[in-house]
Amino acid sequence: MMYSSLLSSLTGLVLASPFFSLNDPTAQLFERSQLLSSKCTTTTNVQSCHNTTVQTNLCCFEAPGGLLLQTQFWDTNPSTGPSNSWTIHGLWPDHCDTTFSENCDSSRDYTGIGTLLTNNGASDTLAFMNQFWVDINGANEQFWEHEWATHGTCMSTLEPSCLPSGSVKGAEAVAFFQTVVKLFQTLPTYTFLSNAGITPSSTKTFTLSQLTSALKAQSGFTPSLDCTSGALNQISWYFNLKGSIIDGTFVPIDAPETGSCPSTGIKYPLKTGTPPYMQAPGALPTKATIHASTGVGGLLSAGTWSTQTLATYTISGTTSSFTMTSSKGNCGVSGTTFSCGSGVSLTTFSAVASGSNLLLASGGSTAFSSDGTPSGSTVFTVFTGSSHSNDYTLTIVSS
Repeated sequence: MMYSSLLSSLTGLVLASPFFSLNDPTAQLFERSQLLSSKCTTTTNVQSCHNTTVQTNLCCFEAPGGLLLQTQFWDTNPSTGPSNSWTIHGLWPDHCDTTFSENCDSSRDYTGIGTLLTNNGASDTLAFMNQFWVDINGANEQFWEHEWATHGTCMSTLEPSCLPSGSVKGAEAVAFFQTVVKLFQTLPTYTFLSNAGITPSSTKTFTLSQLTSALKAQSGFTPSLDCTSGALNQISWYFNLKGSIIDGTFVPIDAPETGSCPSTGIKYPLKTGTPPYMQAPGALPTKATIHASTGVGGLLSAGTWSTQTLATYTISGTTSSFTMTSSKGNCGVSGTTFSCGSGVSLTTFSAVASGSNLLLASGGSTAFSSDGTPSGSTVFTVFTGSSHSNDYTLTIVSS
C-alpha cells in the first residue's frame, strides 16, 4: 500500500501497520496520549503553506513555519540506535520558502524532558526516545532539550495560549515529543531501502537516483538526502499540516530541496563505531566519591553539594545502567532533585566517558545545577539539568 493512498484515508497520525514489517525495530506503534488535545474543534481543511486567504487563528493553522521536516540520522562512527534503523533528529518548521526561525521563546526552554514526559503519562514515548532519539555522546536529555527549544518553541500551534484551559506547564512540549515519535514511526527509512534491496555495506555505492527512487516507491514521496564525505548521514521527509501539531493531519509532499548528496558514488555505511559514552576509560568502580567539575567540592552522603569531606558511594551495575547508595540510604532523582536517604527511591543512572573521566548522567544528561556555590558549612541542593544558576558536571572517582 502506497503511503499517499494510506494517508488519504486516515486522519491525524493514526497510521496502519501494513507500513511495517514484523522485523522493523520501529514497529512499536502506539497512540498519542489523550491527556491533551488542541482547541481546534474541527480539523481545518486549509493546508499550511497553501492558504489563499489570511489565516488569523494560528492555533489551528501552523504559520509561518508551515513546511515541516521530519529529520532522521544515520550515525555510523560513532553509531547510535539499532543497526537496522535510522534515528530521530527532530521536527523542524520551515517558512515555506527554505527560511526558518529558531529559539523563539527562551521562557519555555524546558529541562528534565524525561521527567516531564513521565509525569504527564508519556512514559512509552520516553522509552521509545531512549532507543531511537539518541545523542552520539549519550547526552539524550540535552539533545531533546535543544530540539524543543530550537524548533518546538517556534511552532504557532504549540503556543501555551493554544492549549485547553488548565493544561500543565510543559504540556505543549509533551505533545511535541509525542507527535515527533509518532511521525517517525510512520517513516521506517531503513525498511523502505531494505525492501528495495538497498542495505548498508562496506563496499557498495549507490546513485542518488537509486536511493530516492527506492524511497519514493515505498512511501509515495521523495525525501531529501544529506551526505558527509559522500556517505549517507541524514534524511528529511517533508510535510504540510492541516490543523495543529497536537492532533492535526500531516500531508506528505515531495522535498523542495535535493540535499547535499552527490549524484553517484554514495556510500551507505554499516553502523560500526561504538559511541563514546560506551567507551568508558575504566571499569565502573563499586566504591566512589563524586566531584564537581567546578573544582569546588562534591557530594555529601545526603546528595548535597559541599566543600566538606566527600561521601563514599556504593555503586551497583554497569556504566550504562547502575544504582547508587550512600550511608544515608538510596540515591535517586525526584522531579529534578537529587538526594540520598531512607525514604528515597532508587534511580537508575549511567556514566558518560569524558576524556579520562566518568561523568554521572541522569536520563542521559550529564548536566547538573544548584542555586549557589558551597563554601564552609554551606551546602546546596543538587538538581538535574541546567535550570539553576550554577551549572556543572559530576565526576565519579574510584575510592
